[in-house]
Amino acid sequence: MASLLDATAEALSLLLNGDAALWEIVAISFEVSAIALLIATPPALLLAFVLAYGQFPGRRLTISLFSTLLSVPTVVIGLTLYLLLSRQGPLGEFRLLFTQTAIVLGQIVLAFPMLVAIGHSALQAADRRAWETARTLGASPFRALLTVTYEVRFGLLAAVLASFGRIISEVGASMMLGGNILHHTRNIPTAIALETSKGEFAQGIALGMVLLVLAFTLNILLHHFQGKGHIGS
Repeated sequence: MASLLDATAEALSLLLNGDAALWEIVAISFEVSAIALLIATPPALLLAFVLAYGQFPGRRLTISLFSTLLSVPTVVIGLTLYLLLSRQGPLGEFRLLFTQTAIVLGQIVLAFPMLVAIGHSALQAADRRAWETARTLGASPFRALLTVTYEVRFGLLAAVLASFGRIISEVGASMMLGGNILHHTRNIPTAIALETSKGEFAQGIALGMVLLVLAFTLNILLHHFQGKGHIGS
């Protein structure tokens, strides 16, 4: 118990004193996850819109596919991309393995199904009359899409926040694709795994506190936005 308290006190000291190594890891985590989310969000929400409002063969199968992808373990995604990016893989010539770009790719693959699934649910819950009214008034399909998107903006924001929480805390894909290289690809989850394996818990606890604060903040925002995620609310 004493060692746990000592490690927690040391962790708090690292956080409050602005330990450069610790905050560098935090910065890398936020930078990589933000880039992945910025790249994944527009096409994912556009696909969610097509699935919610379009009528085409295979639509229900596509929705089921993305729902299924939500449960795929991160290590499986990491292994798949590792095989693609390794020197023997079809994308090996780009030498992306063990770079931040590889982690970004992994997090895009993780975030995309969640954005599509939650975005689709939010868009499907919207009143279809918003789309029909916009089109009746002469709005172009793109303009009508923006109108519907605005009406369900809180639900879509919830999808973005939930996806960010998922990708910034995952460890499997980041470890396999990034290699946990100090000052380059080491992020919060991989650093926690490394420090724990070495028996040095202070930095791991400090980074865990950062994730807990982030999770708490995201949950507050999620409840806030989900409570407003309906037309007319």
